[in-house]
Amino acid sequence: MQDQELKGAKRAVIVVSSHVARGTVGNRAAVFALESLGFPVWAVPTILLPWHPGHGPATRIVPEAETFASFMHDLENAPWLGEVQAVLSGYLGHASQADAVASLVNKLRQRNPDALYVCDPVLGDRQGLYVPEATAAAMRDRLMPLADIATPNRFELEWLTGRNAGTTQAAIAAARVAGPDCVLVTSAPTENEARQANLLVTGKDALRAEHETVANAPNGTGDLTAALYLARLLSGEKPAEALALATGSVIELLGKAAARGADELMLETDRSSLTQPLVPINASAVDDGASHAA
Repeated sequence: MQDQELKGAKRAVIVVSSHVARGTVGNRAAVFALESLGFPVWAVPTILLPWHPGHGPATRIVPEAETFASFMHDLENAPWLGEVQAVLSGYLGHASQADAVASLVNKLRQRNPDALYVCDPVLGDRQGLYVPEATAAAMRDRLMPLADIATPNRFELEWLTGRNAGTTQAAIAAARVAGPDCVLVTSAPTENEARQANLLVTGKDALRAEHETVANAPNGTGDLTAALYLARLLSGEKPAEALALATGSVIELLGKAAARGADELMLETDRSSLTQPLVPINASAVDDGASHAA
């Protein structure tokens, strides 16, 4: 159906990230969340893994650079590209994939100037980088400048900007030089060591959605947060409400997984937490001198 929209149907999102056979990280988290909220998804795997590397060493299948670029080129020129309203990129299997993602984003914007690009710069955590430095640099130099929204965790924000983000004010300042107009910092610090926050920063405003720190949390929360925030925005929610709903969903899912002793999020079992979270989260304005109440 070339450039046609089904009446009442939502438009598609292209998700470019890792694929695991077992577990709920990368595309397995993002695609399920977006589809649960009614969005068709074009899913592009950057790497194939049996499970998340945090569970132990395993085989890695990374597409050849030329093959991956050709695959993305096919999507750029697909007769259905007009169906797409956003691109979400996450984990990259190789630095060269950044150029292919950038090319796709640019081609989509030619077709649809209002299309959104969300860059989830999946490159590391408090333990350090878990991708080669060349791949991290490609995200920083090639993809972050293109993004409308970026969703780094605290470590990623610090690595990308070369700035400390150890306090709320420092994280806000770092987010404002990261590149995109809107930066959603996950695992952001708060004044209470037992709590963390998702911190949404624009040029003039900062919103914080605080939550209890969840010990030994399963992987995939960053992938999930990026997808849920994007889905809520595309559904027409204002940023504060989108932030609150996305955060509430993730915290509710973490709580349910922890109660079961699960080593992965169980999105298929807890799908209602994606669509109608019951955990109340408030997104409040942070006054940092440049911010003002939303």
